[in-house]
Amino acid sequence: MATYTTTVHSAWNADEAFRYMSDFSNAQHWDPSVTSAHRLDEGAVTLQSLFDLTVHFAGREKLLRYGVTSLDPSRGVVFTSSTNTLLSRDTLTFEPRTAGCEMTYRAELRFRGVASVANPLLALLFRRLGDRARDSLRSILGTSHEV
Repeated sequence: MATYTTTVHSAWNADEAFRYMSDFSNAQHWDPSVTSAHRLDEGAVTLQSLFDLTVHFAGREKLLRYGVTSLDPSRGVVFTSSTNTLLSRDTLTFEPRTAGCEMTYRAELRFRGVASVANPLLALLFRRLGDRARDSLRSILGTSHEV
């Protein structure tokens, strides 16, 4: 399984950062590989919340439906997408700090079935994609924000 982990220091407090990041449709604003993202429900994010993300990866676009599989308000959220050929899990945790918070983002991606032979190559490509998303997150979360 390809794994990418990064920590982003945010000027936002943990509640603000959690609200923004737990709405996974915002991924289109901070993840350059996400070409579109839509939330399929309304209101507060819950364990029943679903998100459709179209991702550009390895020269192709793929629609992935993510569900919230773990939720601890202001502390963390896990999104999972599972298809016949791919498993993707994104885990975000938030730690309050004196000024703002610290968010740790862990993404895991694994091809399944016949495609699993490409998993070693996936790890190399995944790091580059993760670094681009990290840089965007630093830009967004690193500035003052009014929620």
